[in-house]
Amino acid sequence: MHGRVIAVGDIHGCPNALNALVAAINPKSDDMIVTLGDYVDRGLDSKSVLDQLIVLANRCHLVPVLGNHDEMMLHARDGEADFQDWMTVGGDATLDSYGSTGTLSHIPTEHFRFLEQCVSYFEIKTHFFVHANYKPDLALDQMDDHTLRWLSLRDSVPGPHYSGKIAVMGHTPQPDILDLGHLICIDTNCWDGGWLTALDVVSGQKWQVNEQGYLRTD
Repeated sequence: MHGRVIAVGDIHGCPNALNALVAAINPKSDDMIVTLGDYVDRGLDSKSVLDQLIVLANRCHLVPVLGNHDEMMLHARDGEADFQDWMTVGGDATLDSYGSTGTLSHIPTEHFRFLEQCVSYFEIKTHFFVHANYKPDLALDQMDDHTLRWLSLRDSVPGPHYSGKIAVMGHTPQPDILDLGHLICIDTNCWDGGWLTALDVVSGQKWQVNEQGYLRTD
């Protein structure tokens, strides 16, 4: 890869912000965009978010990480109890975006396929990317799903990873980018009036857009 490596925080059903963010970044074919999960739920149009991400994958090298909300959407197919669990955390808003409040039948197969193909983590020479959290003394392929997708920074702020790589994550909403040096959290709460954040992890350039499409500049 010779292009940029850009991480994008939790989108949570905010297609206007995603569309404006991609326009601001203007990704080229050799750019890598690592989306940190939670594409669905809470915001008003998860369907459009997944549509946009599928298109984006044909424009650049997209690496989608699986978030806990995305995992719950996949598990909603497993039975009524899992379906109802999903409804309590924003799945109802996701179903609304497909035109149905009570069934998964309107969700296209390609949307489930996109989520099934998401990765649990990703790493480059200098950084690694997870949705939620990590354990400093474990290799990424040894970490449990709860840590990678569910463990909030409110409950556990890890120290530097033994690899020396910088961790980039979402999941725990922040008023702005949280940069602890060894750890960067870029979930800036887009769905609840905040910002959708993108960060070039090499240059440090950032882009922030709200769901009204307003681009915030320093």
